Amino acid sequence: MINSFCEQLIETDGALFEGFLVLFLALLLARLAPLPREIHPLMGLSYLAKQLAAKVNHPERPARQQTIAGFLAMLLLVFPFWAIITFLLELAAFPWFFEFVVLYLCLSDASFSHIAEEIATALSRQDNASAKALLQPWVNRDTQDLSEIGISKTTIENLTTAPIYGSAATIFFFAIAGAPMVLAVRMIKQLELSWPPIQPQYRHFCLTVNTLSTALLAIPAWLWNLSLAIQGGPMAVAKLFSVPQFHPALRGYGQSINLVASMLHIELGGPQKLAGQRIEVAKLRYGPVPSNATIAQAIKLTSCANMIWFSFIILLPILWAGLRYLQNL
Repeated sequence: MINSFCEQLIETDGALFEGFLVLFLALLLARLAPLPREIHPLMGLSYLAKQLAAKVNHPERPARQQTIAGFLAMLLLVFPFWAIITFLLELAAFPWFFEFVVLYLCLSDASFSHIAEEIATALSRQDNASAKALLQPWVNRDTQDLSEIGISKTTIENLTTAPIYGSAATIFFFAIAGAPMVLAVRMIKQLELSWPPIQPQYRHFCLTVNTLSTALLAIPAWLWNLSLAIQGGPMAVAKLFSVPQFHPALRGYGQSINLVASMLHIELGGPQKLAGQRIEVAKLRYGPVPSNATIAQAIKLTSCANMIWFSFIILLPILWAGLRYLQNL
């Protein structure tokens, strides 16, 4: 009976279980064996985006012209590569393999917790130079002038926000629309990281990308925040329904940073420097400024949230198989 049930389950729901397995393996490999950022294709997209912006972004021109230029640049950088990869997924003899590669590449920030541990260790040795060098490839702000407090804040904020467009968005969009949607969302987010909307020269040029990215990631961001908040009890869950005063260009992540600051009872936010320009950002004060010890607390908090997402990937196919079995009794 069990053998016949397994055969029937594979026949009717084989594609579903294959998708769960591909997603789980991609998440696992991205965390344990990440691709070096120097050779990552998304870093290549960032390089092309910055080179193109240097040619077509003219901050002295009217805001409408800058917005149109940014929209056309987004189409030029996203659509051709996305269309080619999607075409390969449709024609491939083993599409699961290409889906796995796409998911693995889109989860490039899943291993940042290991980098955060190394940063905390460097700060504990008062080796700020090594900590800055470790942090710089992962953020778009300047790190060379950061103090220990600034390094700790930036590390915790990246730990808090990177899973939104990493693990959370990948799982969410793969579940509802497959690997092509995951890739499209991740490419749009990569353009936003390459053209930081908080930076004055990109404020209008990145308007379309920033608006689209914020809208697409709204649900994954809220679900990620929920997985953080349930670790802090009712007071933390209540924070999900409050909107903190934060920089407008960072509105997609203000709630996440505010939530973690309140749960860890620390101060986050504050001015940022990008390309030598100081940008004023509100401080979220819930306690003292963070230190290297606080980074370890943030790693534990975000790791538990990630485990909640991993648990769903493992439990959902088991529950589905159980329901199918009960249905056949």
